[in-house]
Amino acid sequence: MNSRLVVTFTTLIVFLVAALAVPLGLAYASHRTNRLLLDRRADATRFAELADQAARDDDHTGLISEINRYADLYGAAVRVRDRDGSTLFTAGRFEADDRDAMRLALAGRTTEDLPTISPFGPATVLLAEPAGRDAQLTGVVLLQAPADRARLDVTLVWAALALGALVVLAYSVLAARRLARWILRPVTELDRTTQAIAQGRLDARAHPGVGPSELRRLEERFNLMADAVSSAMERQRAFVADASHELRTPLTALVLRLENLEPHLRREGTAEFGEAMAELDRLSLLVEDLLVLAKVEAGAGVEGKEVGLGARLAAWREVYGAKGVRLVGDISEISVVPEAAARIADIALDNAQKFVPSGGTVTVTLADGVLRVADDGPGLSEEERTEALSRFWRSGAHANVPGSGLGLAIAAELARACGATLRLLPAVPHGLVVELRLPQP
Repeated sequence: MNSRLVVTFTTLIVFLVAALAVPLGLAYASHRTNRLLLDRRADATRFAELADQAARDDDHTGLISEINRYADLYGAAVRVRDRDGSTLFTAGRFEADDRDAMRLALAGRTTEDLPTISPFGPATVLLAEPAGRDAQLTGVVLLQAPADRARLDVTLVWAALALGALVVLAYSVLAARRLARWILRPVTELDRTTQAIAQGRLDARAHPGVGPSELRRLEERFNLMADAVSSAMERQRAFVADASHELRTPLTALVLRLENLEPHLRREGTAEFGEAMAELDRLSLLVEDLLVLAKVEAGAGVEGKEVGLGARLAAWREVYGAKGVRLVGDISEISVVPEAAARIADIALDNAQKFVPSGGTVTVTLADGVLRVADDGPGLSEEERTEALSRFWRSGAHANVPGSGLGLAIAAELARACGATLRLLPAVPHGLVVELRLPQP
């Protein structure tokens, strides 16, 4: 948009400069042409008087001497014709077609205008002047004068106008750029702020400063809107965290009471008791995950400290061994990753041990800032991989597998919080790959 504004302003300035420079240039060319006409007409009039006097005295010696000297001095050409159109004598190199000018002069009319002089021509101009008056015309004087000096003057003036126009245009472009930046400064500030908010920095705000008053008001209202949205989200997160935290105590007490009731149950109620305890465990897991998600969204527990990934894998090997699943991880003992990345790896490994059947393999790799957890389990379809990062999403084929449906949503929030990119990819020939691309230092 900045470029479009500059182009628009520059175009208007070009039209304005052209509207001033072109008429000035044409006016000077017309003025210089008229001055050349007046100067040469005076010479032609003087030669006409001499030619008329020479015709009356039948002595052309003085006229011939005068026009020869004039032709040599000014590089012009002069031709004298009698009233019948016959050439009496010519001084200089006469090349112009003088028939029209001669007919005009024989009618008693002198040359009133010339072609407008420009840097591109004409090279010479032709003037015709009748010798004698009215019915007493004795002949015609034709003067072909060079226009080099006039063309040079017009060229210099036009060049000065063009140079001045370029200077004005250059300064105008600079002014247009500054004006465009001034106009768009609030828009640029809003773009920067919205990008920061989209990246998770909910405290980012626009800084109203320079710019049109309408756009400055827009910045202020945007900040008010961002404050309101941020406050609403904060209240929502606080509610989820508080509710989750407050639910933990009664749930724990309920589990303890039910466990204390177990010895007093009849045999036929054992199955129902087991299902109730399983539902309580599921509810406890859901509350715990909601509390973790609320903390992650609030930025808590996502500090930039680094942890060893090898130690995390060692803790999972016992779990995988009990499930009959092979965990392969060629991770150096000194390999460290941000704590958020280690927590994402924990979530991916926890999901894999749930869905990979006995005898399967889960592979963990870390190379060039990319952490990958790949399994050879049933995997997910393309549509399911797109939805799997949503909250409370569970595949229809895994409805009976324990879980809250918040694991990958928490992983996505952790990735966003640490500036990483989380993707779910298909494994070959089957399975799922959880890929975390860490930000470059």
